[in-house]
Amino acid sequence: MENPLLQPSSLPFGAPRFDLIRPEHWKPAFEAAIAAGKAEVDAIAANPAAPDFANTVEALEFAGAALDRVSGLFFNLLEAESDDAMQQLAEEISPLLTDYELYISLNETLFSRIRTVYDGRDALQLAPDQRKLLEESYKGFTRSGALLSPEDKKTYASLEEELALLELKYGKNVLDATNAFSLEITDEAELEGLPQYVRDAAAQAAREKGRSGWRFDLSHPCYVPFLQFSARADLREKMWRAFNARALGGPYDNSGNCLKITQLRQRIAQLLGYADWAAYELEERMAKTIGAVRRLLDELMAPSLPAARREVGALLAWAQKQGYAQEQMLPWDFPYWSERYRAEHYALSDEQLKPFFRLEDCIAAVFGLATRLYGVQFVERKDLPVYHPDVRVYDVQDADGRHLALFYADFFPRPGKRSGAWMTNFRELALRGGVEERPLVSIVTNFTKPTADAPSLLTHDELTTLLHEFGHALHGMLAEGRYPSLTGTNVARDFVELPSQLMENWGFEPEWLHTFARHWQTGEPIPDALVERLVAARNYHAAYFQVRQLRFGLLDLAWHTLRKEIPDQVGDDVVAIEAQALAGCAVLPDIPGSCISTSFHHIFDGGYSAGYYSYKWAEVLEADAFSLFQERGIFDRATAASFRENILSKGGSEDEALLYRRFRGHEPDPQALLKKLEII
Repeated sequence: MENPLLQPSSLPFGAPRFDLIRPEHWKPAFEAAIAAGKAEVDAIAANPAAPDFANTVEALEFAGAALDRVSGLFFNLLEAESDDAMQQLAEEISPLLTDYELYISLNETLFSRIRTVYDGRDALQLAPDQRKLLEESYKGFTRSGALLSPEDKKTYASLEEELALLELKYGKNVLDATNAFSLEITDEAELEGLPQYVRDAAAQAAREKGRSGWRFDLSHPCYVPFLQFSARADLREKMWRAFNARALGGPYDNSGNCLKITQLRQRIAQLLGYADWAAYELEERMAKTIGAVRRLLDELMAPSLPAARREVGALLAWAQKQGYAQEQMLPWDFPYWSERYRAEHYALSDEQLKPFFRLEDCIAAVFGLATRLYGVQFVERKDLPVYHPDVRVYDVQDADGRHLALFYADFFPRPGKRSGAWMTNFRELALRGGVEERPLVSIVTNFTKPTADAPSLLTHDELTTLLHEFGHALHGMLAEGRYPSLTGTNVARDFVELPSQLMENWGFEPEWLHTFARHWQTGEPIPDALVERLVAARNYHAAYFQVRQLRFGLLDLAWHTLRKEIPDQVGDDVVAIEAQALAGCAVLPDIPGSCISTSFHHIFDGGYSAGYYSYKWAEVLEADAFSLFQERGIFDRATAASFRENILSKGGSEDEALLYRRFRGHEPDPQALLKKLEII
């Protein structure tokens, strides 16, 4: 039987054959693709011709195309449509991939050719993207052990293999721990405070499990509204404790994995000549140094922490007047009282807003916004196969009809799909042998599913999530260039969130909201007064949420800088390490038995190690960037064209700081974010 993973797709635009892929295809496909990739690498290394940019650097960039294709499908499905067999397969495949990566990075003959080209780079008259590819290729080798001794190369290889397996195990534990919990309610009185849409979704979840009553789990569209609306403090506490103790102890404990992962990263960094993992990672970021990151976090934390404490203090005082009996605001009570306060003081609640944000309308509006800004069109292709019935696929076309990308959208939660929302590519943009391969872009979310009585209705937060992930998608879809590693979202980690966070701003612009927000039952447009209250409430508890993000950034740095600021007596107690890292910046009380680190996907298996600060770094960029749209008009095509030309289309083909200055005309200023959030 032919393996569809190893055959060129006969479908339009090279769309993946999700309809033909079977579980038994994966491992043979990986083995064959790895063998082909190694053969291509061997041919480059053994080329008798003198090394030059084309026969060495460019050739290596395009080597392993089959493996890129198989990996791009497998690891995305591992996140969105997984099961125990896929997880087991990932553990089997991971060592094979690590071996392949090391086969390249520790290949002395290949590196010698790269080094020869790199040493003569000033005489080569390379285009900016070619020079960047050469520099990144050389650094890729040196950062992967090419300059190590033979003995140290063996050590490096074993550490990398162990790390890859541990990261997989960490992610599997979080998924399993999340799926292991459910709160099942059979007494309707215990649903007090929950809006009808939350009850309907929970009833449907129970029916899908063959149960009566209502079933609540730890997925985002279930967990968040439960804490916001449930009038039962005891049940809120139960949900909160379950969520915040995921993979802490028990059969899916990640405590040891947190320690082992960071210790392995530390050993790898020092082996390569860096002080710690943060120094290693930041070399490839806009920030460049730990000092620059700490300055940013400190500059934002200094005014934000006291402001956040004032916000929580004011909320506590108000809640106590409403009968709240606690002397301090407990973390499972904060969302509930925050929602009640917002509803009273701003006459605004998610329940009021949701009827105006039907998912279908929001999708059309987001597509329409891209059309208005960039001229692109989205044509649904129901003839192309998808990996789950919920998934939709669109042909993305430029204003002149040129095909730009296939866009896959996967909106609803299900077992085997991790929580949260993300954008990814099944295939990167590439120009292979003069033939352009446009990208295959995907966004994955966990929005509330339609029920028998109502369509999928978004909270406003979910609308901004859709805008956020779509901003990433635009970065991929509007990419131009020739080298996969330098196009689309392949940019510095602290730059990649700029397009996504920029898009969120339109979610608060009345001029855009009024173009689509209509009540799903009556068709009435969203009232002006409701939009005004939404805008007025935009910065509600902004300082609190800013501090929350800054704390995540501090915790990340603590894990990846040898825990330099943590006393030795803390030892290897993960909870104690976390408490020490976050000492002095608490806004709500710390609760025994809870832990962030054991389920902190972003930094332990999600690619954001020593990089969580980048959300705030990018927020500074977007606050400054959006001010230009505000000055010229939020639909100004000239400003959008400049953003597309200088940011979205360029990927990582040039230095990100240069790209930003080219668009904005000056360096970004952290004060722009503090002003936007009305903290100063």
